[in-house]
Amino acid sequence: MKILPKDLAACMECDPALDSEEEAIEFHMGLHAVSMYREAHELWIQGKKKEALKINYEAHSKTGADIHPGATIGDYFFIDHATGVVIGETTVIGDHCMLYQGVTLGGVSTSKGKRHPTLGDHVVCGANASVLGNITIGNNVRVGAGSVVLKDVPDDCTVVGIPGRVVKKKGVSTKTELDHGNLPDPMKERIQELEKELAELKALVAKLSKE
Repeated sequence: MKILPKDLAACMECDPALDSEEEAIEFHMGLHAVSMYREAHELWIQGKKKEALKINYEAHSKTGADIHPGATIGDYFFIDHATGVVIGETTVIGDHCMLYQGVTLGGVSTSKGKRHPTLGDHVVCGANASVLGNITIGNNVRVGAGSVVLKDVPDDCTVVGIPGRVVKKKGVSTKTELDHGNLPDPMKERIQELEKELAELKALVAKLSKE
């Protein structure tokens, strides 16, 4: 198994649990999953599909991740925990992207064409998030844990919920981290908006009753 320096660098940058590169190379399942995908992908683009699928099978058995060798993945790719990660055949992923455990980049069509998502650069998908269909996720996007994204997402956004809803735009730095505890809660925000509107209406009624 050949480990690319850029993937190793991403692993060391993003996982504070690692004490050394040697530890990552020997034990990090996410790094192993990415490295085995790289090997399988090279065979896939050479037309050696059976050999590529064999490596994919071995990678899934070893790491718990199912990354189709036909997917296109950029540099500095990091999977925090490999278990349950699924990346479909026509998925395209940019540079400096990060997936937590249980993420699905899946299809919603049985067509042979492009049916999986395209992720830009510096995209972070939280645990158990699903991004489904031939949609585009822009650069510098955070997808919150457990979210289900079914539509395109522009650059510099945070998306949460089912279905995914943009709750923050522009100026979002997602380079290597996703703080699940600090993600916006769309339901809470809506309740706060309604409470504010109700308070304004009460104030207006009180004012009118005095006139």
